[in-house]
Parts: sequence; C-alpha cells; structure tokens
Amino acid sequence: MSEQAGSARKPFLYVVVCAAGVASDVTELIAAAQRRGWEVGVFATPVAMDGFFDTAAVEERTGRPIRSAWRRPGDPRPFPAPDAVVVAPATFNTVNKWAAGLADTLAVATLCEACGLGVPVAVLPCVADALASHPAYRESLARLRGMGVRFGDPRGGEATPGGGRPDFAWERALDLLEPR
Repeated sequence: MSEQAGSARKPFLYVVVCAAGVASDVTELIAAAQRRGWEVGVFATPVAMDGFFDTAAVEERTGRPIRSAWRRPGDPRPFPAPDAVVVAPATFNTVNKWAAGLADTLAVATLCEACGLGVPVAVLPCVADALASHPAYRESLARLRGMGVRFGDPRGGEATPGGGRPDFAWERALDLLEPR
C-alpha cells in the first residue's frame, strides 16, 4: 500500500459495470473487494445506469457517486487514481470498443487509460454464445490479452432452462488481480 500524508491508505479499485442482467448483483463484487481491503469507486456505461443495477445501493455501499459522465473542466476528480480495475460484467460492446480504442463513454475511456498507465485490469465477460463466436470479439480478446488484461472464464448471458441464471463468479475478478 502506498503512503498518503503519513498514513497508509487502502488500495483503490475501479469497478466498471456494463449493461448485462447479472449487473444487478454487482454489490457482491463491491462487498468482496471491501472485505479484501480495497476502497471502491464505480464507473458504469450509460446503458447500465438505466436500470441494470441498484445505483442507490452501490453508492451507499461505496460511499461515493457512480461515475458515468465526464466531469467538467475544473471539477475535482471524485476518485483517486486506481491501483487496479475490474470490469464486471463486461459486454460484447464494451470489450470490442475498448480493444479498438473507441473511448466514446467515460467507462471505456477509463479502461483505455488504465491500460495505457499499466494499471492491472481483470475482466469477467458476460456475452451471449452467439456474440462470443463473432470474429471481432475473438480478436478483441486477443488484443486485450496482449495488452496484459486478465480474463476470467466467459459466461453467457442466457438464462438456464428453469429461468434462473448460473452464479456469476464475482470474486474471480479479484483473484485475477493477485500477483502472478
């Protein structure tokens, strides 16, 4: 941990949330990160902010506002620089835009910048099987892996035959951040 004003500070984790159904449980990831000693700030894609997760619960859990839009010039940075980044759930759209460097949202711009700064990034994809087989997606995964991004096992977004969804391995993202 780094020192700040003579006292140790907790490492800071950026969590980037994309618009997938499992995003509704992102507080599980935040709670797990906090149990492991992380302070957490959340970024969300604009679509994810539109009802994919409980924004009030996330803000209460982190004690910070969710970032989804750029700040104005002169506004203070609401989060410190990240020690690591987790993208969970990561969608087809976000993975492809990030790999291509298309930083058209704050969430994707944050991911592009983190890679440029050498910040460790862990990703838990949540992509439907049909989309995961698309050549552009496979190329994006290869490009991001080549940039040092660490991926957990992919999970399709489809419900099980009984209508439920298999568990999403939220803590796996934190495990991926451990030194190799």
